[in-house]
Amino acid sequence: MARQVADRGPTRRHGWRRHPHGQRCPPDPAKALREALQHGLVLRNVCAVQRPPKVVSEEMHILTPEQVASFAALLDGHELAASALTALFTGMRRGEVLGLDWDNVDLDAKLIKVRKSLEETDEEGLQFKPPKTKAGIRDIKLPDIVIEILQAHRKRLLERRLQLGLGKLGDRDLVFPDAEGSPQRPDTFSARWSELSQELKLGVSFHELRHTHASQLIDAG
Repeated sequence: MARQVADRGPTRRHGWRRHPHGQRCPPDPAKALREALQHGLVLRNVCAVQRPPKVVSEEMHILTPEQVASFAALLDGHELAASALTALFTGMRRGEVLGLDWDNVDLDAKLIKVRKSLEETDEEGLQFKPPKTKAGIRDIKLPDIVIEILQAHRKRLLERRLQLGLGKLGDRDLVFPDAEGSPQRPDTFSARWSELSQELKLGVSFHELRHTHASQLIDAG
C-alpha cells in the first residue's frame, strides 16, 4: 500500500529517502499512510491510532531517614566517606564532587563554590568543564557534619602528600583526588562506590545520594 503512494508522481520524488551509501530507502510508513488516507487508498491511518509503547523508567532508590542518620558512622574510616557525605548533604553531582578543588572550599565560612565539573569522554578523556547552566554555578552552605568530615579529610590528604613527597596542599589541588593526587575517573569512582554500597547494604548509587538530598529538602519544607 505504501508503495502505491510512493509511485504517485510528486510523492515518489519527495517520499523516497537517499541512503548515505546511495541506495534508495522506502518512505516513512507514518507519512506514507497519511498520504494513502488523503488519496482514499486506506480507510484509516493505523499509525495515528496506535498507542506508543510505554517507556519503563528505572526505579530510583534513596536512603531512608534512618540510613541518613547513621550514614556518617557507617562510613567512618572508609576512603569514600568524605566524598559521599559531601554529596549527600550538599546535593552535588558526581562530576562536581570530583572536580572540586580547595580554592572553592571555605571551611571558615562553611561554604563550597561550585564552579566546574569533572567529565570523561572517549574523544576528550578527562576534562574540567564549567556547569552547563547558570543555575549550576552556585554557592552551597555546609552543615557542621560536612565541615568536620572535610577538616579530617584534608588532614589525611596532607599526611599522604607529605609521605609521597608532594608537599603541602595548594588551592588548585583537588579535594577528592586519587591516591597520587590526580583526578579520579568518574566511572571508576562510581564502581567503587557501588561495591561499598552493596557491602554496607545501602542499595543506592552515588547519583542517588543527590536525590536523597533533594528528598530531604522537600520533607523539610
